[in-house]
Amino acid sequence: MDVVSWPLILLIGELVLKVVMIALVLLQRKKTSAAKLAWILLIIFIPFIGTIIYLMLGTRRLGFIRRKRHKRIIAQIPQSVAEHGCAQKFELGDVSPAYRSITTVAETVGAGFVLEDNHALLFGDSDKLIHALAVDIDKSTQHCHILSYIMLEDDAGKLIASALIRATARGVVCRLLLDGMGSKDFLNSKTCRDLREAGVRVVAALPANIFRALLVRIDLRNHRKIAVIDNSIGYMGSNNIAEPSFAPKPKFAPWVDASVRLTGPIVRELHAIFIQDWFMDSDEDLVEFLSEPIVCSGKGFPAQLMATGPNSNNQALSQLLQTAFFAAQEELVITTPYFCPDDATESALLICAKRGVQTHLVIPARNDSRLVAAASRSSFSKLIHAGVQIHEFHGGLLHAKTLTIDRKVALIGSANLDRRSLELNFEVNMLVFDTDFASELRFLQTSYMEQSVPVLEENVENWSIQTRLWQNAIGLIAPIL
Repeated sequence: MDVVSWPLILLIGELVLKVVMIALVLLQRKKTSAAKLAWILLIIFIPFIGTIIYLMLGTRRLGFIRRKRHKRIIAQIPQSVAEHGCAQKFELGDVSPAYRSITTVAETVGAGFVLEDNHALLFGDSDKLIHALAVDIDKSTQHCHILSYIMLEDDAGKLIASALIRATARGVVCRLLLDGMGSKDFLNSKTCRDLREAGVRVVAALPANIFRALLVRIDLRNHRKIAVIDNSIGYMGSNNIAEPSFAPKPKFAPWVDASVRLTGPIVRELHAIFIQDWFMDSDEDLVEFLSEPIVCSGKGFPAQLMATGPNSNNQALSQLLQTAFFAAQEELVITTPYFCPDDATESALLICAKRGVQTHLVIPARNDSRLVAAASRSSFSKLIHAGVQIHEFHGGLLHAKTLTIDRKVALIGSANLDRRSLELNFEVNMLVFDTDFASELRFLQTSYMEQSVPVLEENVENWSIQTRLWQNAIGLIAPIL
């Protein structure tokens, strides 16, 4: 065969491969048009490698067995436990008409109901949060169930580990579910071995290795942060089990988080989410915990949980956020470390500002993800022109994922305002319909803005052509970041 024909064969082979891969992308039912376009551009402009990246990261593959199993678990262990004990569905007629659409959408796409009589202690200090959790573990009498995306073998990790070991020695059953990639180093650490030897049941969520990468998408992660103590105390928010100094990325420290300690019926729903995830990766069914009577501690606020992930309605969180943006009447404040929303969510945010709502977006000035930072800044110009006030936080890496509406409605949880949280990761967020809690969270957001510098229109216009080219180029592939 003529030697010259080999390049021709490779060229034809690459063209055929591109056509096939583009067809596969176009046939994806759950991808947005923007995401499809971004993948097609990657496949066209990066021969062969673009195809490999798409096959590894371009689908929401959890694997057939895991998808089928997860569907069965959700049916067997529903999130809603409103019929137990004193827990009652909150009458939506008592919610201001301006915000009923939020609760309705959250219930429709998220399968969680508004439950009343809940109480929360808000933590804007990670050290205090970790110590409070350790104290509750030390007071536990039945069980301690913890789920975290990241757990480090630092002072925070060792403090929680020691508390779990002490609890186990008292006869308390302790279960620790850690994401297989986010907590990879901890799962191989001496502290983890000590936990297992002491009797703590440690399980890796969504374990990842080279062999699984051939069958499933290994970057679909369990990004939730949950703790439930004795079926009555719950923790959730943005805090991993790690020091604010965050050893893997110290130059961005401190990491600034926001989480809550909960009591009331909402804890039982939080527990249901943990139990679903635990069953998924351990094959241990803890559903009996959900049938125990719920003891209410008195009049509290109405709240609603929303668990999302690649196996649920993939647009659920986006739909909730869009509804929340349209519901805002006077003020909307968002804090997120990663701002890279889908087109519809971004459009809803722009319309919110154009309607005259005071719209604030607070993000870190220095981001640990250079690509996401560039993609975020590619949209600054249109956000500012629409009236969105952008604040760049200079007090560390702002990791808190919070939202307040008119100081009357609040959202707090684990989800970032980016494509990964909106479409790929397993996340959990809580809506609170209470002026006192929303005002308290708004006060914490104010402290973030006081440590921030506003991004003005002239700042953006003074960026160099090279900077804008880089940001806009990354903005094109934002749907796949």
